[in-house]
Amino acid sequence: MRWHAADKGISALETSQIIRAWGKILKGEAPSLSIEITRECPLKCPGCYAYEDAHLGGGKTLRELNDRKGQALIDGVLEVVDRLKPMHLSIVGGDPLVRYRELETLVPILLSRGMHVQIVTSAFRAMDPSWASLDRLHVAVSIDGLQPEHDVRRAPATYERILKNIAGQNITIHCTITGQMMKRPGYLAEFLEFWTPRPEIKKVWFSMFTPQVGDQLPEILGPQERSRAIADMLVLRKQYPKLDMPKVVIEQFAAPPHNPEECIFAMTTQTMSADLETMITPCQFGGNPDCGSCGCVASMGLASVGAHKLGGILSVGSIFQASHKIGQRRARARTKPAGKYPAKNPLPILQGDKKNAASAGGNTSL
Repeated sequence: MRWHAADKGISALETSQIIRAWGKILKGEAPSLSIEITRECPLKCPGCYAYEDAHLGGGKTLRELNDRKGQALIDGVLEVVDRLKPMHLSIVGGDPLVRYRELETLVPILLSRGMHVQIVTSAFRAMDPSWASLDRLHVAVSIDGLQPEHDVRRAPATYERILKNIAGQNITIHCTITGQMMKRPGYLAEFLEFWTPRPEIKKVWFSMFTPQVGDQLPEILGPQERSRAIADMLVLRKQYPKLDMPKVVIEQFAAPPHNPEECIFAMTTQTMSADLETMITPCQFGGNPDCGSCGCVASMGLASVGAHKLGGILSVGSIFQASHKIGQRRARARTKPAGKYPAKNPLPILQGDKKNAASAGGNTSL
């Protein structure tokens, strides 16, 4: 996601891209797609949502899915992309670099389709040197705080290995703020002081830890910690230009969308798991996310866009909601069965309630 540098700007997406995205929404199609291309990851990070039991709805877990390798993975991803035609594709995992050979083939093909491609990784291994110069390719490296904490949480993707593996690349650093970090004053400033001077780093994003409903984890930010993180980011964005987060986006962390039905990011992004069939709902976190504690930077970014009022009267969000409803009606009309029996859903959604999944045409046993 790219943002305007000025506080008054909402988004740096070109007008043509906005019109294309709006057109897809009106047709009932999602402009963005996220694919977990592998179930494998060499890390075992505390609090990782992808490996939680509820991530896929309470049926199978990510590690239990049958994922693909080699040419089968390449062909499968291209089939999905050519069918859904996203404008923006995020490749996540697991860790995508587990399938680095397949990625080296896939990336130029995907870019030739005209979409933006983002790869989210721990940088536990080196990347293709050509990635540094590819337009519309964005590599985000996840860092869990300063070196002492990060190296414990995210081994073998230690600071030493990350610095070696990102040399010569153009990287976005993405750090998820946790309750532990905010117990130490000045933590975020120290983090930016370490990372922003490095030539490989083109920008830095902060998210906040997003729990599931009922979680009791040390990573969860309390109300005061969340407020302090917001206040710190508002100051730090002026001191560190590589902190690529406009004021309106940071302020949105104080009022996240109340539920997935109000989250523009959740409504405009489809998330597919590693078997290239299972769809993750209601958003990338899966399960039952605590939306009141959401810290997803993409969600906050699009929420800030939605809050913007055109002419000081009509919010962008209200226009989106109306467009989304129109698109969903059109999508239902396209898929409405002509005969007596409902059509089988080609992309089954795993849900905890088997009866609900069956009535939706889903399949809980992949």
